[in-house]
Amino acid sequence: MTDATTLANTQSTPDGADAVQQIEALGDTMARIRQGVAQVIFGQEEVVEQTLVTVLAGGHALLVGVPGLAKTRLVETLGTVLGLDNKRIQCTPDLMPSDIIGSEVLEESETGRRSFRFIEGPVFAQLLMADEINRASPRTQSALLQAMQENEVSVGGHTHMLPRPFHVLATQNPLEQEGTYPLPEAQLDRFLLQVTVGYPDLAAERSMLIATTGTDAVKLKPELDGAKLMAAQLLLRQIPVGESIVDAVLDIVRSGRPAETTISEVTRHVAWGPGPRASQALLMAARARAVLDGRLSPSIDDVLALAHPVLRHRMALNFAARAEGVSLDSVIDLLCAKYR
Repeated sequence: MTDATTLANTQSTPDGADAVQQIEALGDTMARIRQGVAQVIFGQEEVVEQTLVTVLAGGHALLVGVPGLAKTRLVETLGTVLGLDNKRIQCTPDLMPSDIIGSEVLEESETGRRSFRFIEGPVFAQLLMADEINRASPRTQSALLQAMQENEVSVGGHTHMLPRPFHVLATQNPLEQEGTYPLPEAQLDRFLLQVTVGYPDLAAERSMLIATTGTDAVKLKPELDGAKLMAAQLLLRQIPVGESIVDAVLDIVRSGRPAETTISEVTRHVAWGPGPRASQALLMAARARAVLDGRLSPSIDDVLALAHPVLRHRMALNFAARAEGVSLDSVIDLLCAKYR
């Protein structure tokens, strides 16, 4: 079977009609993936889209929503249709870094020679679900941060590379705050998108009720695998982007910084704004959304659709804004207002 490197090399320099064919084929594949996921996850089209955007763009996602909204089922389903090895971590306050990344054990051979052997933890997966990530201690969160940032872990002075591709889909419950540890800003910034998971509408909940209380089980088949996904992620980086889209991304992101903005509400209400990584995330996510919709280049609509999930975890309101009942979403709406 062709490995990821070979696939990446064969698609490293697409041009002309060949590039168009590859992008269109990728769009068709992603459409089949969305259809497959829709058979299992009901009424969460925007959540599914944003999660697929994250994976296609090569990033990590933070899913925020109350319990019972199929966040875990979504990750399991994506692992199946994307053909990725997926694992799950249930985060608790007593979870140790070694429970995630693994540890070294001392073994003795038949000849009496002793040596250490590294036993891999669940982080050695292509798609990792960190359930209720804010319940893990800061020490454990920092271990996961290294994996997300560098695609490797260090144990006993030795570095171990993680599988490729490597994506973390973490969940967070916004209701229960007792016994939780807020995620550090550095770790929040490592998530490409923060996806808000809401309740399904009446029709979707009716369909879910009928489908999940019967005897029929939906069996999905893989549409991709790790090597093909990495080739798709490389292809995504070669999609052309117009200067007007680049300018809009920069304008929206930079307008969210109190020291650089011309929007008075931002100056009054924002404690700190998004950094350069937000611009990178917004542009890559816009490219991925265009491919999901079967288009060859992103539009301003893609940028506006993804501004909230890209920026909401990269900005913070000050005390005055919270006292006045100002929300981050309303501030982001102001950043995007001139492009609507």
